[in-house]
Amino acid sequence: QVQLVESGGGLVQAGGSLRLSCAASGSTVNYYSIGWFRQAPGKEREGVACISSSDGTTYYGDFVKGRASISRDNAKNMVYLQLDNLKPEDTAVYSCAAGLGLGLGHWLYDYWGQGTQVTVSS
Repeated sequence: QVQLVESGGGLVQAGGSLRLSCAASGSTVNYYSIGWFRQAPGKEREGVACISSSDGTTYYGDFVKGRASISRDNAKNMVYLQLDNLKPEDTAVYSCAAGLGLGLGHWLYDYWGQGTQVTVSS
């Protein structure tokens, strides 16, 4: 079992930045890849970024390339998502997830956090 808790969301103006955090707990959490996903009202969930359990391999959604950076601190069981140059269309609930696969498909992940709201004003 893996438990995930997100934090760091909030209201920010367009062009601003946020750093989202995902706190993971569980006996084998460091064996899992971690992904960040977002879902806006009326839209499908989409993968934002993901990072592997060990070698640091990362993938990003096309819509955030150059504006996002995912990192993890296995010693602290933390994963971070830095979002820069935020746009109003980035407004969504952002969730982290843990899985044994690696990729931006939500089906690869078995454990999910509750999410944190990110709202970008124009």
